[in-house]
Amino acid sequence: MELINKERLWETVHALAAITIEGKPWTRRSFTAKYNDGREWLKNQMQDMGLEVEVDAAANVIGRLIGTEPNLPSIVIGSHTDTVPDGGRFDGIAGVLAGLEIVRSLKEQNIQLKHTIEIVDFTAEEPSEYGLSTVGSRAWSGNLTTEMLTYTNADGQSLAEAISFAGGNPEEINKCLKEKDEIALYLELHIEQGPVLLNKTANLGVVTGIVGIQRFKIFVDGLPNHAGTTPMDMRNDALTAASEMTLAIERIAGKKYEQPVVGTVGVFNNFPNASNVVPGKVEFQVEIRSISEEVIDQVASQFLSEADSIASRRNVGLKTEKVSRSKAIIVRDEIKHLLENSCRTITDKVIELPSGAGHDANQMSLLAPVGMIFIPCKDGRSHCPEEWAEKEDLYLGTKALLNAVLEFSK
Repeated sequence: MELINKERLWETVHALAAITIEGKPWTRRSFTAKYNDGREWLKNQMQDMGLEVEVDAAANVIGRLIGTEPNLPSIVIGSHTDTVPDGGRFDGIAGVLAGLEIVRSLKEQNIQLKHTIEIVDFTAEEPSEYGLSTVGSRAWSGNLTTEMLTYTNADGQSLAEAISFAGGNPEEINKCLKEKDEIALYLELHIEQGPVLLNKTANLGVVTGIVGIQRFKIFVDGLPNHAGTTPMDMRNDALTAASEMTLAIERIAGKKYEQPVVGTVGVFNNFPNASNVVPGKVEFQVEIRSISEEVIDQVASQFLSEADSIASRRNVGLKTEKVSRSKAIIVRDEIKHLLENSCRTITDKVIELPSGAGHDANQMSLLAPVGMIFIPCKDGRSHCPEEWAEKEDLYLGTKALLNAVLEFSK
């Protein structure tokens, strides 16, 4: 019996993806009106299926199919519907709508499971304008602190205000906190966002672990001055100092460690940003990722030490601020085996691989066993308008996820 409706799944993915800023596909930034539109569409889908629908205090959108033994811990299938600027049609969306298709198929076939299934669209998984990612799943794991709610965007709006705009209630964030016995298993389907599956000609990937991520904000304070009248040896140039620090993280992360590591500067702001002014202030963000917590700490320590040395030598001020830390996780063997068996009933083109991208599963691992299945994406590209997954691969991944749910629920 065929449970997953391939065409319907494909159509729902593209229907949600089409809710995008006009002329800027495929963009639904968290805490924007367009993001809210997409989530309203999702809630309508859940309600039309007869699910219990809730928007919790962190603005997570939750649809529940109650099991025959509702006192059992839930099976949670989740991901996100926000995108990076000019993002893609599948990153995050695929995981949420795969879960939706699974529940819709179970209801259509009148298959009742013991466990309640929760489909969750976690709020702001992508790095937001407030310098924080995995906002909604942080609230579930207890890692969304009162201080984080005060983080502001460029317009001075706080994260708390943004959560309210998205339909949440930041004053009751603590009510989102889940106990460890509330969730039996967390599952997530996702595009790989890399080229490994393509290079290995694999249809499906079972994730073995997810990198930890450390993010810092770096503030460099120099002395703005006239670019024409200030001699080169009498400058306190914040931009040249920050540039040297940027090259330092590239060099430090490029060394050999016990586990692979990457270091990136992806946000960089220069002030006053005028052609005839020696830059007086720079703010930038550093991100370090590895499957090894020890390697992350090692790289971070080296970078911060060298940044301090650069600032001293160039006679500029330096302030560093830890923004967030998500710990690396290793998927439990029994969950890997569950997912591998679920995949191999569909295709023999299955491999194991780690995830170099962070996911809501990082936070969920603090609450329950987690498992992820990857499907290939065209040319290994993601976070861009060209991001693409094939209909057949999306179908296979969803079918494998359903197999895992059915087997686990036994």
